Amino acid sequence: MEHQHDISVQDQYAPNSICFGCGPANEKGLQIKSFRTENGLKMEFETKIEHQAFPGIINGGIISTLLDCHGNWAATIALMEHNKNEIPPCTVTSTFSLKLKRPTPLDSKLEITAIVSELNDDRALVKMTLEANGKICATGEGLFVAVKEGHPAYHRWN
Repeated sequence: MEHQHDISVQDQYAPNSICFGCGPANEKGLQIKSFRTENGLKMEFETKIEHQAFPGIINGGIISTLLDCHGNWAATIALMEHNKNEIPPCTVTSTFSLKLKRPTPLDSKLEITAIVSELNDDRALVKMTLEANGKICATGEGLFVAVKEGHPAYHRWN
């Protein structure tokens, strides 16, 4: 995937984040990189041997983390743009569901999309799809909510 002079939303808005899934500052994390598209976010992820559940197949928890973090960022960016803010709100997962449709193979480039299907002032419903080798391996849906000051995640992007 080519991104002409694009910077991932994580690197742009949360370079010091320690989140296991999307934190650029977590050296042992997945460090996903999500990029804007016309109607959401898209990312690619290269699987590694330590992501396996059993030989040749990626762990469902890793898949869940990829979709959850990517979906959360899609909601965050959509809320920021909807509310005409210059910085994104801190959002957390309220509900999340995952459907594992087929085994996700090791040594494949995963393509994950996230599209906002419903948007309010402080929350967004997002649908996610994970493909490997052109086949849908997993889908997810999540409701992500902007938190207010006093919530433990309020300053998470700082």
